[in-house]
Amino acid sequence: MRAPPDLQDIKVDLEMVMRDEPSPPHSPFNKNILRRIRRLLGTNRRHLATLSVFLFLLFITFRSTKNIQSYTPWQTATVFTCSSTGSVATPPPRNTTQLAETWDTLRSIYDAHPPTPSYMPHPVHESDLDFPTKEALKTLVNTSEADAYATRIAHEAVVRHLPAYPENAFEGRGVVMLAGGKYSEFAATALGMLREVGSRLPVEVWMKDHSEEKEGWCAELEQEGMVCRRLSDYMDMSALPMPYQWKIFTMLFSSFEEMIFLDADDMPIRNPDVIFDSPVYRENGAILWPDYWKHSGSSWLPYVLGMSDEQSDMLQDEQSAESGQVVWHKKWHWKSLCLAAYYNYFGPPYYFTLINSGWAGWGDKDTFPMALKALQEPYYQINHEIVTVFVTDTVQGIGMVQADPANETNSEPMFLHSNIIKWSMRDFLCLGCWALGGEISHLENPSSPINKLLLEDRRIFAEDQLPDIGMDPEPLIWKVMEQLACRSVWGNKQVCEQARQHMTKTFGYQFKASWMAKLLGHGDRVCASR
Repeated sequence: MRAPPDLQDIKVDLEMVMRDEPSPPHSPFNKNILRRIRRLLGTNRRHLATLSVFLFLLFITFRSTKNIQSYTPWQTATVFTCSSTGSVATPPPRNTTQLAETWDTLRSIYDAHPPTPSYMPHPVHESDLDFPTKEALKTLVNTSEADAYATRIAHEAVVRHLPAYPENAFEGRGVVMLAGGKYSEFAATALGMLREVGSRLPVEVWMKDHSEEKEGWCAELEQEGMVCRRLSDYMDMSALPMPYQWKIFTMLFSSFEEMIFLDADDMPIRNPDVIFDSPVYRENGAILWPDYWKHSGSSWLPYVLGMSDEQSDMLQDEQSAESGQVVWHKKWHWKSLCLAAYYNYFGPPYYFTLINSGWAGWGDKDTFPMALKALQEPYYQINHEIVTVFVTDTVQGIGMVQADPANETNSEPMFLHSNIIKWSMRDFLCLGCWALGGEISHLENPSSPINKLLLEDRRIFAEDQLPDIGMDPEPLIWKVMEQLACRSVWGNKQVCEQARQHMTKTFGYQFKASWMAKLLGHGDRVCASR
């Protein structure tokens, strides 16, 4: 979007009109408008007062927008725009009865066919740095051949009894996110980024129950085409003690037939709507992204899941997956989604360990590819390597940049999964916000890897890494966090002022608003221009 005309240029143009001189070729005024003004004035200078009022109104109009500039070396078009995504329809209210009944059916199937033993001890690794060898993976998980066989039989029974896809239960495309508690603040940043990069997909923000909802936030989300949902409306949450287990059920109960699931700390840095039009999605209906490590599952895993008739290392040369973002066509992959839910239902006591051998990333992440493989359903796993983002002047990681699946040849950034340093204004800049919980912000914590950068108003992302990322998302992330700190239910005056100071000194942002603009209600709009 073009920047507003410079007020001095407008003043010069109008003075030249008054003198009946031609305006310069670079004039921000449309020539037709200038001709209309000249005809209006003629040689009569009595309209000077009218023209002065017109100039004042122009001043108010252009001052009512806060101009933001960024001088960082890598920029995307979406960083420099004042345009809105426009109205996005909020997902409609749900009748929870049908899906609650579906869950009752699934739970009865799961409960009737538990794994053996009911609890598998979590292996102890000698080193967190040395990936377990194939030989080690044969013995790390302590299970007998008889137990493995019993679990295989139970698994076969679950697969046979999985219910058919419930027609008319789901429709459309959208984004699903699991939030709640403190993670809602990270989700607020990620959702702000989703709209800033231009996504027009409706969004469901899921939480465990009412107790995890921030007062006023759900109403605020509705203005952006987003709605809050509660897992407790569909199931008894006491059966799922670990948040790791909840993700799959937000996908299961979501109203969308086709979805992009995002963790609360996973920020789109390019519009993800295009994923649904990519060849790999149209061909497979499920897209997964890689993790850092090779697959670390037990050699009993292929046998238990029916992929092999004996203990096997057939999976151990494959790349493991991470589930910060998952794309899923529910109708195409309904049974594999239900099977992955089975793995998560018995995840903490058994399947997480069988699938992962207690290695890094223990949790839900590899339940998705294992369910797809067990049912021999097609899926696409991104073949581009992760780009790890580091803190300026350190070897401290921030998160993982994951690639756009639409480009199979060249790696282009799509998501920033901030799994190490999570982005929320209060976590970054608040003074005393977390005192009651025993936590302090990065600004207060001298041992934080970004403390010095915040105190010195320096950028968080290592600037020499920007060519590897292919873009510079940090200015836009700060723009979103400023919005949250200054004009949302997450607002905090001290954090707002601190954020604007940091943004001005670090990125050259400029915040300008006349008192009249604020009085007229235009002072809160934040636009960006080069």
